Amino acid sequence: MDLFEHEARELFSSHGVPVPRGRVATSPEEARAAAVVIGGTVVVKAQVKTGGRGKAGGVKLAATPDDAEQVADDILGMDIKGHTVHKVLVTEASEIAEEYYVSYLLDRAERTFLAMASVAGGMEIEEVAATRPEALAKVPVDALTGVDRAKAVEIVAAAQFPAEVADDIADALVRLWEVFVGEDTTLVEVNPLARTKNGRVIALDGKVTLDANAEFRHADHAAFADPNAGDPLEREAAEQGLNYVKLDGDIGVIGNGAGLVMSTLDVVAAAAAEMGARGPANFLDIGGGASAGIMSAGLGVILGDPDVRSVFVNVFGGITACDAVADGIVQALGILGDRATKPLVVRLDGNNVAEGRRILAEAGHPLVTVVETMDDAAREAAKLATVTASAEA
Repeated sequence: MDLFEHEARELFSSHGVPVPRGRVATSPEEARAAAVVIGGTVVVKAQVKTGGRGKAGGVKLAATPDDAEQVADDILGMDIKGHTVHKVLVTEASEIAEEYYVSYLLDRAERTFLAMASVAGGMEIEEVAATRPEALAKVPVDALTGVDRAKAVEIVAAAQFPAEVADDIADALVRLWEVFVGEDTTLVEVNPLARTKNGRVIALDGKVTLDANAEFRHADHAAFADPNAGDPLEREAAEQGLNYVKLDGDIGVIGNGAGLVMSTLDVVAAAAAEMGARGPANFLDIGGGASAGIMSAGLGVILGDPDVRSVFVNVFGGITACDAVADGIVQALGILGDRATKPLVVRLDGNNVAEGRRILAEAGHPLVTVVETMDDAAREAAKLATVTASAEA
């Protein structure tokens, strides 16, 4: 889970990383009140989970509380790279002497952690990395030893930070490593880590990505969940404990097991190209169980997608036998009632497959077509999607 800047600052501060004073505002009036409390010139910053805010006009100075109110009014509601601004961060302005860059990340290619640092921080760090790679120091970090003072000094030396800030940068690196490990993150980035004209080293902006696999260790991280983030169908599925990802096709896909669902997506994509359909509309893995409740929840989410014109249910019966899956489908359609309006193609194989097919045949639901092989079922789902599209046109 990616955090907003103000949330990253909160974690930084809790681990002793220096940050400027600031307050979050969701209205121009709140921004004005924040500016009054902070005093002096403030910076009003759009809170969106994407880069390029400054170039888009989402970061502005305000000399007075009235200016802060006006600036916030301009920024709130902006669209920045597809992200709508719902809140702003108001912070005290800093007189910047130099801007640096530091980060820790999970280096998946090398299966280790990596520290990156540069004296050329700021908005153009991506360009620096692309055109002057020698200006970006990359130092591997051993997962067992981490970043102690000695390692921090090594990173400082590799990035050639000025001597007058070397100690403060090393301190910040040690504390940022505490954030990285203590909060179970896959990315901690500060850009810029600035030296102010009065000699302070302070984190003026930050990015943090939390490892979702470690959520069970951090109950407090639930407070960082963004109700406005992501696709509404994905949020609905997550609330019901479903492994669902929205795609851009018109054929809904349900399977049991991530590997089976991934291969189903490939087969559906090929069939869609052949039949003139758009392809898979989602990834949905219902796991090892296919009870009426789970199947109903899954079908409910998929049928709630206006792009879906047919649904392919592809199940291999193992621990959960095909007859139980068939019962789940029949009961789910009964639960959904009038909400079930799109044709379903069902392919069952594996444990108790004959009984599963018998149950579906006996139910005789008008929306359900049973097909024996995965390839043929994908082609049928693609054909039905094109027929439904033609009927809607």
